[in-house]
Amino acid sequence: MTELTLLGADGVVTSVALQDAPGFTRPDAPLSSRVAYAAAHVVPVVSADNTPGQPAQIDWDATLGFRRSVYGWGLGVADAMDTAQRNMGLDAAATRELIARSAEVAREEGGSVVVGVNTDHIDDEHIPLDRVIDAFKSQLAYTEDQGAGPVLMASRHLARAASSADDYRRVYREVLAAASGPVVLHWLGTAFDPALAGYFGSSDWRVASDVLIEIIGENADKVAGVKMSLLDAASEVSVRERLPEGVRMFTGDDFNYVGLIGGADVPQAAQPERDPASARRHSDALLGAFAALTPVASAAIQALDAGDADRYLAILGPTEELSRQIFAAPTFYYKTGVAFLSWLNGHQAAFQMVGGLHSARSLPHLSRIVELANASHALEQPELAADRWHAMLRLNGVGA
Repeated sequence: MTELTLLGADGVVTSVALQDAPGFTRPDAPLSSRVAYAAAHVVPVVSADNTPGQPAQIDWDATLGFRRSVYGWGLGVADAMDTAQRNMGLDAAATRELIARSAEVAREEGGSVVVGVNTDHIDDEHIPLDRVIDAFKSQLAYTEDQGAGPVLMASRHLARAASSADDYRRVYREVLAAASGPVVLHWLGTAFDPALAGYFGSSDWRVASDVLIEIIGENADKVAGVKMSLLDAASEVSVRERLPEGVRMFTGDDFNYVGLIGGADVPQAAQPERDPASARRHSDALLGAFAALTPVASAAIQALDAGDADRYLAILGPTEELSRQIFAAPTFYYKTGVAFLSWLNGHQAAFQMVGGLHSARSLPHLSRIVELANASHALEQPELAADRWHAMLRLNGVGA
């Protein structure tokens, strides 16, 4: 039996048995009980200057190959979002090319793709609301021209420029009016980006959610859904139950997704209290975590499709501890864990990231990811993962 070497924060080396490959099977029909997107990362050219502040040079074969793999498991791809290092290394030129290439792959694979629309191509930190609106509209038009579904991401420019909730209402009203079809709105919490404090006009989620619901109500024909990433299950359920008919809640809660996605169909899953009379039985998914554990997520949703709530919980439940480790504070460095697992699982040749972000987590932190991925069957090729991890330990002077 192969042993998996682990490194603790105290420097102590231990080992556990390497689990067998999970044996999950790809779906033979589209997933039906939930709509699920994996927010995908990008893979840089290994020989590029992958250091802070340098332009992103993307390994397109590996980056797009990962997206093809996601489609093969029946999930959709959410691209050019924070998992792809928006505002953390992915520059405007690389973002535009990623959107175009990803949309083309989606057409080739028959998959569903949504992509982030932001204002981050503007270099000036402080711009007036009119420029915020124009910047949103510019990226929105480009995204629609590529044939991808837009996700209106939370904008740092808007957070800086807005002086009241009315400013948010105005910006979203004008941007949504320019959309040719329904879009997804994204509420990203400060754990992911501290610059977004007070988004939608308040630091109190209850007050801010009132503004969000008003924006959706005024533009219901232009909103397909909301992705909430506050890492607070109760706030998500509260907003979910207030959404107009036809507007989906896409959980972005990488801490509590098992209960939120399972919803009333999995009553034994840990989840916040919901109104039993509510027609909103569950959240759909748009998660960075699902990029780290795509086969497991697919197998769990296949179980829900088959009406097997116990199997859903048995498959997906153990991954939540892994996701909490990947997204541990400082949460915005979670991208490092996603790329690390991509490398362990053979989706890229090297553990490299745009902007040098592969150095953002410690070796003991990564060791805990390895341990939890092994325990939750998130290692797609366990022997390969063990070989790569042990080589990394040796490179860092840890015997394996």
